[in-house]
Amino acid sequence: MTQTKIQKVFAVIALFAIATMNLSGSVSATQIGTGSVVGDTSFDSVIEWDNNFPGTASGQVTDILIKARVLPTLNMGISTGAIDLGDLTAGVAANGSLFIEVGTNAISGVSITARSQNGGLTNTADGSVQINDLTADGVQESYTWGSTPNATDDSSSATFAATGLTALEVNNDTTEHTVYTTNKPEAGNLVDDVEFVVETTTTAETPAGEYEDFVTFTVTGNF
Repeated sequence: MTQTKIQKVFAVIALFAIATMNLSGSVSATQIGTGSVVGDTSFDSVIEWDNNFPGTASGQVTDILIKARVLPTLNMGISTGAIDLGDLTAGVAANGSLFIEVGTNAISGVSITARSQNGGLTNTADGSVQINDLTADGVQESYTWGSTPNATDDSSSATFAATGLTALEVNNDTTEHTVYTTNKPEAGNLVDDVEFVVETTTTAETPAGEYEDFVTFTVTGNF
């Protein structure tokens, strides 16, 4: 009987403590509203009051998206429309060049390729006669392309890097020779990001005449 009385006393004390907590406002908060996004219930969240006067009520709506888009830009400027190697002398290398400027916001930079349209310096009177390292026309000469990136770049990135092309023989009209590769965006300030160099050497047997080749430059941005 005594134990039962003691248990009843403890129960009364516990109820009193709960009532006291309710009166003091120290119990958990009460939902008084909802935070929401119009037309999308996935954002709904609880707004709670701390049950105090004076008191506060608060809630939050998370993951509200702010977005924007920057459109890609890519420009390539070439310093001249022709490279004139002049009058060629047998056994003496003749060279000429042009400059290419790139401006882009491509996050992974760009690549520029150059493709010969004739497969060599081709005699304008006889397309079967070419200046290159092939001997299909009976004479072997040299016709090379190369490129050198400017030592000073116009990129704001500290990790900007550019590579060019070591001089190689050009003897077909299908190969895309990569003459410039970068890894970061760069501004379009001057026409000097990379120098494209052409060099040729003829022999004493190279047929007289006028020769020409045309180049197609292709720039690709890696956005």
